[in-house]
Amino acid sequence: MDMNTLDKIVKNTIAAVENGKTQIYDIYEAARNEVENIKKDVERIKQETVSIIFTVDDLEKKERRSRLKLMEVSRNFSVFTEEDIKAVYDDAKSYQIQLAVARAQEQNLRRQRDELEVRLRSLKNTVAKAEGLTTQVGAVLGYLGEQMGGVVTQIESLQQSQVFGAKIIKAQEEERRRVSREIHDGPAQAMANIVFRAEVCERLIDIDLIRAKKEITDLREQVRVCLKETRKIIFDLRPMTLDDLGLIPTMKRFLDAVKERSGIISEVRVLGTERRLDSYVETGLFRIFQEAVTNVEKHAKASIISLVIEFRSNLLFATIEDNGEGFEMVDNFGSESFGLLGMQERVNLLNGELTIKSELTVGTKIIIKVNLK
Repeated sequence: MDMNTLDKIVKNTIAAVENGKTQIYDIYEAARNEVENIKKDVERIKQETVSIIFTVDDLEKKERRSRLKLMEVSRNFSVFTEEDIKAVYDDAKSYQIQLAVARAQEQNLRRQRDELEVRLRSLKNTVAKAEGLTTQVGAVLGYLGEQMGGVVTQIESLQQSQVFGAKIIKAQEEERRRVSREIHDGPAQAMANIVFRAEVCERLIDIDLIRAKKEITDLREQVRVCLKETRKIIFDLRPMTLDDLGLIPTMKRFLDAVKERSGIISEVRVLGTERRLDSYVETGLFRIFQEAVTNVEKHAKASIISLVIEFRSNLLFATIEDNGEGFEMVDNFGSESFGLLGMQERVNLLNGELTIKSELTVGTKIIIKVNLK
């Protein structure tokens, strides 16, 4: 899976969670508004219930009085006229009907109140859950926003490491071929020629002593050239001065060699108290500096290289700066930038930090920070 696909998946995931959060918030707002409305309805029904209870109490009193009156009329039927009896009977019946209606209203209001209170409790639970979900989703979004970018970077770093590993194998084979070719074309050929000329000298000693001396002089010069080439190959493989003298003298010698073959002027400045470092740290730093200078030599078209190394108690800061063409910076090292990727990997192995700043026509500055604890 490439980075674009993974980035798309991450963005779609975050968008889906954000959409879910919006929907949950809408549910929360709707439920909260409904809670407020139901609270008002409950309060209204409670007031109506209290009012109807008073009405029922009043009607019960009136209904009892009307029944007593009706009983009195029934016992003294002869005393009251037909119209009086009818009026008392109608009053009693009217109060009974009114009381029955009021009691039905009271029962209905009580039922509505109970149902609204149950619904209100349910909505309050929904509001609480929606509020909790909104908070949780917000936390998830924050986590995704902070962590998913790191996940993508980690996966990209792993992919780069895989690419880097394959390139290391390829580079090792190319380096072996280069060293083999240099030895074959340089010291091996020279030593074969030395052997041949030594045999010629042996024959000339008895025949032509003057010519034999001249051949020996030429032979000695050829041995010197062969020795110089052999030492160059050894230096490229592993500078002996790195073990004997340390990082700073080795870099000065390396930059002098660069000046001899390319004309680039170099400056080495040391800040703080110079000291020897662990062997693996000096080797790693030398390879980083070597790669940076080689890149300048091959690509930058620079005339000056400045190397500043600052020793602190537990830290080492180094800057390599040139006045070359520079290049456009990108967020990540490309798959073809094997040199830059190699520098980054070496700095990571030293638990350090690498920063590259470059501008077209201005030059490039490489900043290295290594913890020496």
